[in-house]
Amino acid sequence: MVAKKSRLLATAYPYLQIFSAFSLTPPPQNIGNTSHKRLRWYLMAGFVCYAAGIIVLVLFVSHLNIVAIDKEVLDYKVADFTRVMGNIQKSLYSVVAIANQLNMLFNYRRLGGIYEDIANLEKDIDEASQCFGGQRQGYSFRFRLVYSVGVWLVLLMALTPRFTLMAMGPYVSWPCKILTEFIMIMQQLKSLEYCVFVLIIHELVLRLRHTILQLQVELEDCDREDMLQAICVALKRNQLLIGRIWRLEGEVGAYFTLSMTLLFLYNGLTILHMVNWAYINTFLDNDCCRYDRFFIISMLLLNLLVPCLQSQLCINAYNCFPRILHKIRCMSAASDFPILTRGLREYSLQMQHLKLLFTCGGLFDINLKYFGGMLVTIMGYIIILIQFKVQAIAENKYKASFNISG
Repeated sequence: MVAKKSRLLATAYPYLQIFSAFSLTPPPQNIGNTSHKRLRWYLMAGFVCYAAGIIVLVLFVSHLNIVAIDKEVLDYKVADFTRVMGNIQKSLYSVVAIANQLNMLFNYRRLGGIYEDIANLEKDIDEASQCFGGQRQGYSFRFRLVYSVGVWLVLLMALTPRFTLMAMGPYVSWPCKILTEFIMIMQQLKSLEYCVFVLIIHELVLRLRHTILQLQVELEDCDREDMLQAICVALKRNQLLIGRIWRLEGEVGAYFTLSMTLLFLYNGLTILHMVNWAYINTFLDNDCCRYDRFFIISMLLLNLLVPCLQSQLCINAYNCFPRILHKIRCMSAASDFPILTRGLREYSLQMQHLKLLFTCGGLFDINLKYFGGMLVTIMGYIIILIQFKVQAIAENKYKASFNISG
């Protein structure tokens, strides 16, 4: 099992197991080579059957929710685009679930390669850091996993049923509501699975940054040629390792392209769907879910903010390298040693060309800038939606008054 060769993967193992229980990722113990091949195939066959059962369940629940929203639209007499929007939003349950399963099927080898790259990178970075400054403290990664993923995981699983059960209305039976809760939580956890890999990449970047900062400290009072040559070798090794991290980010982005794109689409459409029904229920005195809808929308936005924030923090740590290299180039010891100067120039050019960008297949970037743009876009669609609703209500009142006068 690859997780045994990597402390980072071993630390993230409990979270990956939870995501596997929700059929979001293959069981981590099945990734990589293992001595118990027969047991591995049995576990994989069981997981495939479990994933197939999840797909059947999602299709069934999606159908029941579509039937329920059709009844609700007829009773409320709002058969405009509300029915279309609601049916699309409920159909996305099935689309997102099927897309996640197909992504696991076709990218299983890529995921195994990502695990292997993480394990090999961690081993090489730890070896490279032995001569200069040693390793960073390992518990910081565990703590960041807890408060970045673990806390939000608990809140998501605890608060989602609290705010969404009553908002489903009386047209959905209680067994269907419970199954729908399971499916909604399952879909939202995909962003936390993505955050786990972003945090692993962030930790690798921080370890390399720690090493290069130690090189800077060693260079301050270094006047021996053999020591300068050792620093040149360590700097070149650091440069090659940061290039491998850049390639690892590309593999992680390619693996999550389909899943994260559909998650952003689903959450955005669900927010519009919730705003639409909030406006419809504004004219009712017995609306019991007025504040619940606000909290649901906030949770959907926060669940998109978390991966954007973690990606931005990782990018910020990566972008510190050019500044550190510039400080090293300005030191007198570096300017007096031509080989070191050329190595620093080559490293700086690499950092200029290999920008760390967390993207969904080039469709959009996952960072705070994109999150702000997404908020503006959603607000624009909400304004357009309310304008259509106001116009429809005005037309209905005009027709009613015309019929009365006629």
